Amino acid sequence: MAKITNLNQFRKAKARVEDRARADENAVKFGRTKAQKAVEEAARTRARRILDAHERSQEKDAERDSEL
Repeated sequence: MAKITNLNQFRKAKARVEDRARADENAVKFGRTKAQKAVEEAARTRARRILDAHERSQEKDAERDSEL
């Protein structure tokens, strides 16, 4: 007696394996590690802090304009 194979299950299992392989390839191509994300976030925060430190305040500009 031959074993009956459900073709739908076979097809879906094959599709899952292919999808997983594609996901793994994309993770290697586009993914970043947690450490890389942390370093980039720290650099972004530092750049924002430096930019904010160089910002001219509106109060000082108003005082300067009133003196002129």
